[in-house]
Amino acid sequence: MTSVTEIAAELVRIPSINPDSEDPGFHCTGEMDCAQRVFEFLEDAGADASLREVAPGRPNVVARFPSKTPNAPRVLFAPHLDTVSVSGMTIPPFDGTIRDGCLWGRGASDTKGPMASMLWSLLDCRDFLTDLPVEIWFAGLVGEEAGQIGAKALADQERFDFVIAGEPTSLQVVHAHKGSCWLHLKTRGHAVHASRPETGDNAIYKMATAIDTLRNRVAPRLSEKTDSLLGGSTLSVGTIRGGSKVNIVPDFCEAHVDIRTIPGIDPSFITAMLQESVPDISVTLHRSEPLYTDPSNPFIKKLQALGAGLAGAPWFCDAAVFASKGCPAVAIGPGSINQAHTADEFIAINDLEEGAAFFSRFLQSLRLA
Repeated sequence: MTSVTEIAAELVRIPSINPDSEDPGFHCTGEMDCAQRVFEFLEDAGADASLREVAPGRPNVVARFPSKTPNAPRVLFAPHLDTVSVSGMTIPPFDGTIRDGCLWGRGASDTKGPMASMLWSLLDCRDFLTDLPVEIWFAGLVGEEAGQIGAKALADQERFDFVIAGEPTSLQVVHAHKGSCWLHLKTRGHAVHASRPETGDNAIYKMATAIDTLRNRVAPRLSEKTDSLLGGSTLSVGTIRGGSKVNIVPDFCEAHVDIRTIPGIDPSFITAMLQESVPDISVTLHRSEPLYTDPSNPFIKKLQALGAGLAGAPWFCDAAVFASKGCPAVAIGPGSINQAHTADEFIAINDLEEGAAFFSRFLQSLRLA
């Protein structure tokens, strides 16, 4: 590799769509090939690297640059390997084209560009990493876009003193972000001919009651608390599907709901409210924690000293997984979140280069840790 742009382009050209994507838009999913390439890069940079399988064919890449200082604090760079679906993209998702001062393709912004900046800084600083009074780790994590299984596995396996999740934050320190609570709701009924609806049981009507509960009982409860940095929690019914024909009373209906929570909100009350309104409703809740890391943390102060400002975000990331285990964590990286998941995803080459330089300066600042 001769530049951060080259490694970023190579990573974009390796498909690594999260296998749990509902419509991946490509015949091949999974992070294995990307993990293997990152593993090779880290070994070439002098790290002790390994592939740790989290699920079949889905390994985290975990590497360390052993410190000569006994019991040195551990600092982890933690971007994720997976991307969202490529369905609906208006550019070739895996060409890794460089034009108009940008790198184009799925993951360029989220988060292979930030990952490349981190990797390049490790290569750039490899001659002094083992002399630092902290021990530098790197993890390319699987599954961030759905389930966060990679972060959860590593947080259970290792202890870290500070984690930097690689995300496109325009090199701002995101030390607080909202959590995510995704609901999958199912209602059941009894199908009969629509000419005699009173003899059946309409599943869509039940779901309508559930949605009314979400809007008129759950949403006000969520809005009772706000955060000075993040604002309030939000709720949105994203999809609904039910019935089979217009002349048949529907015997099933399902909906998906997106709820973003601020720190201090426990969404477990939502299931009880829904089941109170619709006793036989099925509620599946998938939760990702919100993040809050005290900005007085000394590692955050070092990032600020390099010019990074403090920020909050409405989205969630792997930083919260580590923070939930008691490890201070933030998200930071080059590029804009506005380009993440888009039909024509890209990252500016200048941003890639600035990101690599920023992380190199951060590593150099740790000489004084």
